[in-house]
Amino acid sequence: MGSTVKYVSTRGYGPQSFTDILLEGLAPDGGLYVPHTYPQLSLEDFQALGDILINDGYARLAAQILALFIDDIPLWDLEKITRQAYTKEKFGTDLIAPVTKIESNLWLAHLSQGPTAAFKDMAMQVLGQFFDYELARREQTMTILGATSGDTGSAAEFALLDTSRVQVFMLSPLGRMTPFQRGQMYGIDSPRIINITVPGSFDDCQDLVKEVNSDAEFKARHSIGAVNSINWARLVSQVVYYVSSWFQVSGGRGEVSFSVPSGNFGNICAGHVARMMGLPIKDLVCATNENNVLAEFFRTGVYRVRASTETFATSSPSMDISKASNFERFFFDLAGRDATEVGRLFGEQLLTKGSIDIRTTSYAQDPAEVYGFKTGVSTHRDRVDTIADFYRRPGYLMDPHTADGVKVGRELAGDEPMIAMETALPVKFGSITKEAIGKVPEIPTRFAQVLDAEQHTVLCDRGVDQLKEIIEQRTQFSPM
Repeated sequence: MGSTVKYVSTRGYGPQSFTDILLEGLAPDGGLYVPHTYPQLSLEDFQALGDILINDGYARLAAQILALFIDDIPLWDLEKITRQAYTKEKFGTDLIAPVTKIESNLWLAHLSQGPTAAFKDMAMQVLGQFFDYELARREQTMTILGATSGDTGSAAEFALLDTSRVQVFMLSPLGRMTPFQRGQMYGIDSPRIINITVPGSFDDCQDLVKEVNSDAEFKARHSIGAVNSINWARLVSQVVYYVSSWFQVSGGRGEVSFSVPSGNFGNICAGHVARMMGLPIKDLVCATNENNVLAEFFRTGVYRVRASTETFATSSPSMDISKASNFERFFFDLAGRDATEVGRLFGEQLLTKGSIDIRTTSYAQDPAEVYGFKTGVSTHRDRVDTIADFYRRPGYLMDPHTADGVKVGRELAGDEPMIAMETALPVKFGSITKEAIGKVPEIPTRFAQVLDAEQHTVLCDRGVDQLKEIIEQRTQFSPM
């Protein structure tokens, strides 16, 4: 197994090397980078990777999988990067992402044991190490511009806090995150971490990030990169826990399905990549909350984005997204990797009409049959009931996003094992937890000061020009 992979944009730009796209984020043509081809592995290859997990640990498994996608960082350096990212001290267990059985045919992948109690740590810890490595190698600095609906921001900021060559500007929707999420992010007091609040929804934050990225001169002058899952390095790091979870449950001998709470489509897109590589995945269950744009597409063939005024503020706030950035990566495969078609639809039609309709196209295939996708919707009542049910019976307390995935996964489970992806710990979501079980989650000692910390934010309520002014005024690095 080895890699000579190069990267192309979903809209045609490229080819590029891994380390170039690592620092670039969004492609110059507005598309997202994907491998020119996916590496293909046999069942025996995946079994060998499972043996590495058991014998040598998660960090070495991660290095071996990443090496399939990276040909410009030596394997020994990849192993050093992953050993620094995945430690028992950070994640509380040697397995890093253990899987436990919570019902007769339902399993839970514990992805939220890291520094910020969210699955985003699984990729962000690696991404921080990648930035440190490559920027030092190039003797450069970098300005990260990102958007968060709740957990990406804190995971990125904690991963990059000690990286002297990186400054972070993180946008978040004003008043739409939980008090714990706000405390985790806004409580950081560092001149290199700037939290920017934006009236509206996560999609408004994400749109501002994309507008800044579309200004090639400004982006180059400030060396702007991305930590959102538009950055391929973050997404490919998530492929690792699909392989790890599959092996832990199947023993390397059969198919499993995954149920994934989905908002920006990054987590489940990593599952799609794993399946395209040959991992024995039967179904990828896309579980949405009331913001069901993705469920609507897989049901009807119409992808219709919503305005922020149409995006519901729900009790699973990290999924309150109506423009799923990573969906374009899957669509690239769905459309036969036709970059011209993707550019026409996502670069033009989606912007002008607000929707894409594939029902009459030559590639209007059934995503469930061809790519294994199924979908379902979970509501506030479903979340409350699911949290209460599992707390009473197995005694496991889950967060509302994980509850969305568990609820939909239970409904769509077949004969093969169904693995639900945990996305965060319930300590982040006290209000719905209290509604479900009558009390708020106990705050672990390591998070004891989160709600009491003084918060530091900058308001951006006048669009992209104001955002650029904030970056100009608060940057710690000299523009190029």
